[in-house]
Amino acid sequence: VQLLESGGGSVKPGGSLTLACAASGFSSPNYCIGWYRQAPGKGREWVAYIRPDDFTRYAASVKGRFPSSRDNAKRALYLQMRSLQTEDTATYYCGARGGWDCLSGRIQWWGQGTPVTVSS
Repeated sequence: VQLLESGGGSVKPGGSLTLACAASGFSSPNYCIGWYRQAPGKGREWVAYIRPDDFTRYAASVKGRFPSSRDNAKRALYLQMRSLQTEDTATYYCGARGGWDCLSGRIQWWGQGTPVTVSS
């Protein structure tokens, strides 16, 4: 399995960015895939994930600001980041695991990450 993120960059507070994750190598459609982030000096936290049934769950800190979607035909995952705040500065990772829910076990596959900087 390979996950490749793109779309990171620098933006001013209140701005927007869209991240994309290209996924390949899955042998089954039964996997959970999502977005995670790690701010400087902090641990990695989950941001949003999509289950195999397309149910999407969001962390409280981004709910309503960061809609996520999956294009199964293109094997792609997206994160539309809006109303960005300085606290959103982090490296954003695409992660996936086999099974139903991304929080029920260890993430098995990670992308290399894409940095997002929100600064005035």
